Amino acid sequence: MSVGVAVVGLGFGEAFLPIYQRHPDVGHITIVDADPARLAEVGDRHRVTDRATDLDAVLNDPRVDAVHLLTPVAFHARQSIAALTAGRHCACAVPMAMSLEDLGAVRAAAHASGRVYMMMETSVYAREYHAVERLHRSGELGAVTFYRGFHIQNLDGFAAYWRGYPPMAYVTHALSPILALLDTTVTSVHCLGSGRLTGDREGSFGNPYPLEAGLFRLRGSDAVAEVTMAFHQTARAYTEGFCVYGDRTGIEWPSVEGGPLTRFDMTAPGPGQRGNPVERTVFEPADHGHLLPREIAGFAAHRDAHGGSHPHLVHEFVRSIVEGRPSRIDADTAAAWTAPGIVAHEAAMRGGVTLDVPDYRR
Repeated sequence: MSVGVAVVGLGFGEAFLPIYQRHPDVGHITIVDADPARLAEVGDRHRVTDRATDLDAVLNDPRVDAVHLLTPVAFHARQSIAALTAGRHCACAVPMAMSLEDLGAVRAAAHASGRVYMMMETSVYAREYHAVERLHRSGELGAVTFYRGFHIQNLDGFAAYWRGYPPMAYVTHALSPILALLDTTVTSVHCLGSGRLTGDREGSFGNPYPLEAGLFRLRGSDAVAEVTMAFHQTARAYTEGFCVYGDRTGIEWPSVEGGPLTRFDMTAPGPGQRGNPVERTVFEPADHGHLLPREIAGFAAHRDAHGGSHPHLVHEFVRSIVEGRPSRIDADTAAAWTAPGIVAHEAAMRGGVTLDVPDYRR
């Protein structure tokens, strides 16, 4: 089976285009962008001749089996529903949607369509997550005691639609690794807003906070996840990652993005000792391109900000279509990973209350 794909949104989307071009199960490719100049520039650079400035045009094209949406967040729900309703498979950048109502609508459209839906969460396909997952599966981590996720990125100078964006509404990069690692979901969240946005950074969302910090209770686990999200007024270099601590081994993200991971191995005290001896080592997580077709394996070695995840995301989406199965991050999973952030922001807006998170498991 050869899959025809439309890549929609060529800012971030250009990074995925050459992967689709080289994937052995992808045939026809169309590119879509509302900016004619960017459409022409990217099309010429990658020698793609089929181009459109409007998503509706490609949804009526019989050569297009699937769309990958890399458009602004406000469009994700509406465009995902349009694609699924038109009978197209749909991959969508995070987050799935910005409200619980829209999560439900996208989920319903995916179930009704019978087509593949996949939220393209980079964090659970990155080399760092892959390394931690192997430690967990082997038992080296031991029982998970605590998780800390974080995404700090000052968005001054970004497109105007990011002004005042509620940080927790973009929680999936920071929270999804623990949900994937433990195969669980969030039951409730306690969240506080911190700081106060300056007037020039206020947007249309009614959010007053540059930073939000939450504690998430996990279903079927005694561990707690702590997540910090900040998009403005936080004097820290960009970081997007996580630390996880088991009762045997802990892994910490580098303080400077792109550095090695730190591993802590703990043993029991020896005779007459107080406290647990801990051995500290640093290591570079290995690329896992061997899990990919040879045509795209080299993309896994790219040292981008997403840990070499892009070819793994593309491969999972395409293979789920070819194999006629749900994707790893299907509509139910995507809703379960996105909803906690939406609820967390609501908790912060209510002054730091604890709120239950809907359960989207079928």
